[in-house]
Amino acid sequence: MKIIAITSPMVTNEDVYLIKSLLERGIDIIHLRKPDSSINECRDILKELTTEEKAKIVIHDYPELYYEFSLKGIHINRNITSLPIDYNGHRTRSCHSFEEIIRFKSEYDYLFLSPIFDSISKVEYMSSFKHEELLEASRNGLIDEKVIALGGVTFDKIPYLKSLNFGGVALSGAIYNKNAIKQLKYLSK
Repeated sequence: MKIIAITSPMVTNEDVYLIKSLLERGIDIIHLRKPDSSINECRDILKELTTEEKAKIVIHDYPELYYEFSLKGIHINRNITSLPIDYNGHRTRSCHSFEEIIRFKSEYDYLFLSPIFDSISKVEYMSSFKHEELLEASRNGLIDEKVIALGGVTFDKIPYLKSLNFGGVALSGAIYNKNAIKQLKYLSK
């Protein structure tokens, strides 16, 4: 099961430290999502990472940084609605319904499905899926290794999501918890 981290929307002084710490402790991929920050602020973060660390970064908001820093991939969302024509890298996308999963699954390496639970970081961003719906989607093979659970995901919910056959989890608000690094150490054992 992939464990993916998504950064906070605003650049902070701790970003480089957090990204390095998460990767050291077993996070598979980091989504650098900074819609409230400039391209130069994102560029400054990427300049501080090693080649190996940059190879685990999927960029949101500024696709040109993919080429500039040889990143892992580009994420499609409201801000980036299509991939460059000559693009051959890792492809990911945000989805908010099973219909979108069906429509886009064959075109992407993985898809975020959200919000699975009530969001930790986005107030009033409530779960869109009932347990029965998730169970049915799992039984029908709709939830599989290409579908990543996002939205309110905490470390204690990972076994439940694994039982539903999600290919991974995306942590956003949970990685900014003061115990996140300690919990990651436990998961990576």
